[in-house]
Amino acid sequence: MTTATLDAFLGSYAESGDTLRTSVSLVVRQLSLTAVKIRNTINQGALGKAFASSQGGRNADGDAQKDLDIFADDMFLEAMRQAPVALYGSEELAHPALLDPSAPLALAIDPLDGSSNIDTNVSIGTIFSILPVAGQPDSEPGASFFQKGDRQLAAGFFIYGPQLALVLTLGSGTHVFVFSARLGTFVQAYASIVIPDRAYEFAINAANYRHWDEAVQLYVDDCLKGSEGPRERDFNMRWIASLVAETYRILMRSGVFLYPGDRRKGYGDGRIRLVYEANPIAFLIEQAGGAATNTASRILDLTPKTMHQRVPFIFGSAREVARISRYHTEPSNIGERAPLFSKRGLFRV
Repeated sequence: MTTATLDAFLGSYAESGDTLRTSVSLVVRQLSLTAVKIRNTINQGALGKAFASSQGGRNADGDAQKDLDIFADDMFLEAMRQAPVALYGSEELAHPALLDPSAPLALAIDPLDGSSNIDTNVSIGTIFSILPVAGQPDSEPGASFFQKGDRQLAAGFFIYGPQLALVLTLGSGTHVFVFSARLGTFVQAYASIVIPDRAYEFAINAANYRHWDEAVQLYVDDCLKGSEGPRERDFNMRWIASLVAETYRILMRSGVFLYPGDRRKGYGDGRIRLVYEANPIAFLIEQAGGAATNTASRILDLTPKTMHQRVPFIFGSAREVARISRYHTEPSNIGERAPLFSKRGLFRV
């Protein structure tokens, strides 16, 4: 599908008359309308009614809530009342909200990703996952969200940056739409993005180096040695602390993102939520030819056990993600270190 506007793209997707496809397209339209309203509020910055301040509250997973987190969640929840959505599961809610038990879809959402960056004017966003309803929504709401990621019907994110953009997959490629203020709608900017296999950038919070497992330390050490080291090429290191911004960069110019588990209390499983962050991002990345793992297993093969479950998260250029997995699972096949983490060279990929 190579249509010019988001409406035309969604119309083409649903033209077969399939009820589920029609429902998905209606949800994406409602999300996009709401994202424009969120963007308009963000653009007011500190002059707006909801910005970087916090009333001291915490979300269901214990993270501090900004006023804009709550504002965005309220906006998207209200929008989904106008869409064929049975269940609304959000980072900001302890339990999914039941909207319409007869509707066919469940929406998992991070209403405002990267909210720690609000007051520093760094790109933030909204991440969403659209799933088919499973079980009885009114009596077992969790069932719809405890499906493997490969059951997603659609996924995407809005990024509120220099451009308001929507990155979307409906299961057939990853596409980018940019909001046109002149036209008042999203217009397709990139169709069927493909992430190159070879990466020259990696993103990780290096301040946590001392807490990482040795496999992660080894990988980063080898990258930092550049063209004189075992990788025999130079890497750039990035860290924005905004998942949507990191993902958008990788889609535009390749690279790899790492948020591993580490030895700090509460960080053993990383900090990225599986249901409404890792799964939709993994779906987008795979549809663009990349890969996403928890360092060892494919993210989309994991079965969530709780709504706010966390997971180590590695994604980006497929070849680089595979190499990082080998640092964890097959270190003896990477090079000649003996013992494992003493100095040695590595075979290039």
